[in-house]
Amino acid sequence: MLPRKRPCEGVVAEEDSSILNSSSDASIIKKHRIGAAAGGAAESTVKNGNSSVSDGNVNGSDSVANEGEEHALIMALGDANTADIDEDLHSRQLAVYGRDTMRRLFASNVLVSGLQGLGAEIAKNLILAGVKSVTLHDEGNVELWDLSSNFIFSENDVGKNRALASVQKLQELNNAVVVQTLTTKLTKEQLSDFQAVVFTDISLEKAVEFNDYCHNHQPPIAFIKSEVRGLFGSFFCDFGPEFTVVDVDGEEPHTGIIASVSNDNPALVSCVDDERLEFQDGDLVVFSEIRGMTELNDGKPRKIKSARAYSFTLEEDTTNFGAYERGGIVTQVKQPKVLKFKPLREALNDPGDFLLSDFSKFDRPPLLHLAFQALDKFVSELGRFPVAGSEEDSQKLISIAGDINESLGDGRLEDINPKLLRHFAFGAKAVLNPMAAMFGGIVGQEVVKACSGKFHPLFQFFYFDSVESLPTEPLDASEFRPLNSRYDAQISVFGSRLQKKLEDAKVFIVGSGALGCEFLKNVALMGVSCGNQGKLTITDDDVIEKSNLSRQFLFRDWNIGQAKSTVAASAAASINPRLNIEALQNRVGPETENVFDDAFWENLSVVINALDNVNARLYVDQRCLYFQKPLLESGTLGAKCNTQMVITHLTENYGASRDPPEKQAPMCTVHSFPHNIDHCLTWARSEFEGLLEKTPTEVNAYLTNSSEYATAMRNAGDAQARDTLDRVLECLDREKCESFQDCISWARLKFEDYFANRVKQLIFTFPEDAATSTGAPFWSAPKRFPHPLQFSAADAGHLHFVMAAAILRAETFGISIPDWAKNPKKLAEAVDRVIVPEFQPKEGVKIETDEKATNVSSAASLDDSLIINDLISKLEHSRASLAPGFKMKPIQFEKDDDTNYHMDMIAGLANMRARNYSIPEVDKLKAKFIAGRIIPAIATSTAMATGLVCLELYKVLDGGHKLEDYRNTFANLALPLFSMAEPVPPKVIKHQDMTWTVWDRWILKDNPTLRELLEWLKNKGLNAYSISCGSCLLYNSMFPRHKDRMDKKVVDLAREVAKVELPAYRQHLDVVVACEDDDDNDIDIPLVSIYFR
Repeated sequence: MLPRKRPCEGVVAEEDSSILNSSSDASIIKKHRIGAAAGGAAESTVKNGNSSVSDGNVNGSDSVANEGEEHALIMALGDANTADIDEDLHSRQLAVYGRDTMRRLFASNVLVSGLQGLGAEIAKNLILAGVKSVTLHDEGNVELWDLSSNFIFSENDVGKNRALASVQKLQELNNAVVVQTLTTKLTKEQLSDFQAVVFTDISLEKAVEFNDYCHNHQPPIAFIKSEVRGLFGSFFCDFGPEFTVVDVDGEEPHTGIIASVSNDNPALVSCVDDERLEFQDGDLVVFSEIRGMTELNDGKPRKIKSARAYSFTLEEDTTNFGAYERGGIVTQVKQPKVLKFKPLREALNDPGDFLLSDFSKFDRPPLLHLAFQALDKFVSELGRFPVAGSEEDSQKLISIAGDINESLGDGRLEDINPKLLRHFAFGAKAVLNPMAAMFGGIVGQEVVKACSGKFHPLFQFFYFDSVESLPTEPLDASEFRPLNSRYDAQISVFGSRLQKKLEDAKVFIVGSGALGCEFLKNVALMGVSCGNQGKLTITDDDVIEKSNLSRQFLFRDWNIGQAKSTVAASAAASINPRLNIEALQNRVGPETENVFDDAFWENLSVVINALDNVNARLYVDQRCLYFQKPLLESGTLGAKCNTQMVITHLTENYGASRDPPEKQAPMCTVHSFPHNIDHCLTWARSEFEGLLEKTPTEVNAYLTNSSEYATAMRNAGDAQARDTLDRVLECLDREKCESFQDCISWARLKFEDYFANRVKQLIFTFPEDAATSTGAPFWSAPKRFPHPLQFSAADAGHLHFVMAAAILRAETFGISIPDWAKNPKKLAEAVDRVIVPEFQPKEGVKIETDEKATNVSSAASLDDSLIINDLISKLEHSRASLAPGFKMKPIQFEKDDDTNYHMDMIAGLANMRARNYSIPEVDKLKAKFIAGRIIPAIATSTAMATGLVCLELYKVLDGGHKLEDYRNTFANLALPLFSMAEPVPPKVIKHQDMTWTVWDRWILKDNPTLRELLEWLKNKGLNAYSISCGSCLLYNSMFPRHKDRMDKKVVDLAREVAKVELPAYRQHLDVVVACEDDDDNDIDIPLVSIYFR
């Protein structure tokens, strides 16, 4: 694809289907991480006090279906009917926000004032999100100091106005956003040009003045004030006297399939035990499709109580309603919420409840509320920030804080914590990159909320600190002195010794997608691997696609098609030319252990994962365990993010806890009894791949070597081989296509087969009044009774399916597609020429109803081998009539090309099937999210996750921190929820006077014999009864012949018995030993490494 500039407005949808190790943002994580299996939707339940937040199947709640119900916001949200959305670019963001929210964003003008590190991060996130315009305001000039936290500036920009130095690089992120500058003093009247204004470097006095203007403006202007000062951050927002939140959490409305409704007061509603209900007491719900008690189908929202896993009580008297017969869907009604914000002038003295992030610091927010006011007064009195390391300045700030506290009367704090305020004073001038990244994500998300009403705003103050990131050793004042370097701001907080450790670190970043880009930016600004001894290795085997550009911010339009890691490494080196970086295009896995060998892992200081699937994470986790290297893990899912610190010997490893596998719908449900659109889309994708990829591939395998293929099928001799041969014969004989009209005939007959004949057969086999073996109605919930479709060329959905299917069929046969194929009138004429045979249902057809069945292919029969031989002889006959060199062209599903008709066919298959079963249909974009298994992703949660991880990176590279100093985090920016906690320590195993954990590996050097290994273990009080290498048994005490091996070297046994190949770079091999103690109790011992070189 030739690189294209993005249009100035815009738009259509695209992205990668990255699997192992390709880098995306998406994470999928576990437990209070975010759960699930690679590439799928994720589940997680986070509990906070008595409330429970459940995250499941996030496919972009208002995404394509529910936004029509949203109410107009009271704030100025601009014209929502702007240009269409570039779905190629914004597909992952659309999966989070939906179209209505995106359109409101596209109509919003935002001011960002203060272009130090925090302002730059906020502007970046908003430009990537695609607001209408971002105005950058800063009256000051770039200083060398700014280079600690601002990824836009280079040393050549020192002395230039910050806003002017920023505009070009920020504009490159998204040409559809107008990026402009203001470099003079702001007046409050200028604020009326914006829907939202953000201030990152403003005095409290000026903030109160501007906020009063915004609060009283008609309509109100969203006002945000946020600062990061060293390891401390503050946030305040005011969205006006009345602000309407149209969707408080962004989740899909919960639904349930009704099993029964009682005629009672109050009525008890029971649902099928297919899936647990997610309703809560007080929710409003509506009913539909109920047979019998039709009074409930009136669309009126009803309140529920006594919500249980599979039932709830309805606050309604149904005594005189019709008796419930069967069927019915219950759906949650999401209610808008009106928030009344206080202006800053009032909120300073009456802040209300602070949003907590760390429950071990529940008393911290009121103290930081005081500290930031004291700092503002210090700066206004002295005209400068406190000097790092100056005890005099810190004492003055503590004194000011004390005076303010005393003036609070009954509301004063008992302890103002002078030690904490001293840390606050020392770092007050510095803007640190990790803090800017974290708060840049939070503030960016709040601006999106202000402009769209999507998600619940932060109400109204939020304070955060990470003092645990400070070095464990006390620092001398001289260590904070500036060195006239780009890292001076960071040195003013951490001292020059830690800066040297950062620069000399050897870091491995796995993945270069959204997380990887953010990490590269962060570590480059922090100076990680920028010293003579330092080295950063990044790897990713993926290439850049258009849909990456909405959050993988180191990439540009002209990089599409290039290797992610190479482009990202080059961009990171332009942020900090001293960065020693090597970019590789290898995925990390067993097959690349010659690239990432023992020496590579042993040389590392730390590993940072930026992966998008669980399997790759688990592999890296095992490598880090094996080589005893700290691993910093993170992931995102829409507005959610999580971080997990895996610290050598201190914490459990990533793989120590696993989520249960994602629940799969039974095959019989997907194939014959779907009851939601997900089932229809799963079936549609399966049919697409069978028709257009698997069968043509089988045809080519047969044509490449027919005799070998026939032998393999005869040897298999089962129903699957029979079905495969039948499909191959269809392609080469019965359904062979030689012209485009043949392809139209095939597509039209497929329509008839899928949506008419199969349904007719199903309802002939199981009529509407059918009963099960127990006498219960067969078509009871969750089954839905289907109806066959009657094809009509006047139905756009019918005709579009035939067009997409015919075009793709032609592609597999190498048939050129005529121009008229996309003309509805001419296509309809061609379809009318197709002769459709009459269908008669058959007696005795077996339709699978067993939910435990793993496939629905026809049952095996005694005649399979005869049928297979017959099919093979027919195939030979068909092959003789083929043109020389004939091959089919299999089609691999590609969701992110809207011109290829793949999603058109899948959406058509799914929606026609949905019509059969009276299931609500979805548009092509929603179908793409589900069938393409698109993981929702936005820049804000990615930025926040990487900022949090880099705050932990300070601790890892400093060394000496305790378990209680580290933090794992789960956050949901939609709610918002921030939940930080200490990591879990590893499980400790004790034996005699020894202890070990999963982190330990026992090492035996000098190339021992089997006897020496057994004696070495015996000396530890352990009796080994089994020793294995890989999947082979080297020794078992039960086998007499194994005693002959006692004096052989363990490495020689591994070569002889296990056939282990030991390349020259390997110095050891690992054996798994099963042991008992002297009382015959099994003891789980660490892996034993035998060094033979």
